[in-house]
Amino acid sequence: MKHGSILITGVGQRVGLHLARTFLARGVPVIGTYRSERPALEELRSLGAELHFCDFYDETGISSLAGSINDGHESLRAIIHNASDWMPDNAGAGPEKVMQQMMQVHVSAPYQINLALAPLLCAHEGKAADIIHVGDYVSGRGSKKHIAYAASKAAQDNLTLSFAAKLAPEIKVNSIAPALVLFNENDDAAYREKAVSKSLIRREGGLEEFLLNVDYLLNSDYVTGRIIHMDGGRHLV
Repeated sequence: MKHGSILITGVGQRVGLHLARTFLARGVPVIGTYRSERPALEELRSLGAELHFCDFYDETGISSLAGSINDGHESLRAIIHNASDWMPDNAGAGPEKVMQQMMQVHVSAPYQINLALAPLLCAHEGKAADIIHVGDYVSGRGSKKHIAYAASKAAQDNLTLSFAAKLAPEIKVNSIAPALVLFNENDDAAYREKAVSKSLIRREGGLEEFLLNVDYLLNSDYVTGRIIHMDGGRHLV
């Protein structure tokens, strides 16, 4: 049985991958989930990560994931809910399906995982354990083109408040709500200029900035039930 691991959902790329690499380099055991096989996952496996395939649109898969972690671990240091999907309202699945899928991956899956794994977090020795939801800037202002996505992230913020109240003082529960973290490789110059013009800092936040926010929450002894905005002052533009 293993102690003190950090569970990070969605470790195949971008934020999740960076967090997994960093914690493994620090000697912190990492449990990761993924929905699609990617080259970086082999790297994580070689570094000692415990990886689980889990499609968060599949209720059976979520239950199986929670069961496997409960069976294989005596405690958890933290859960970082990074897995996400980003669907426009005009996606081919139709609006009803889009809303259902956004709520499933951003609300139902974290809700079930938090409830199932809370005993492992409570069993962590030392500092209070942590749950960190990776939210989004749009949860507080909405989105004309991604209404379902924004609504699901707002509901996820409410999960943060509810679980913080339910699980204190053994577990701290917070959310990080970024705007622009990292451009995609195929984003052209015009899009990049338009995107950075929406914040006071006028650049992408970057993976290291996100990591600093995670470390702040993990190292805090007193912050819980908070939405940490990482938006470069976008709310003032």
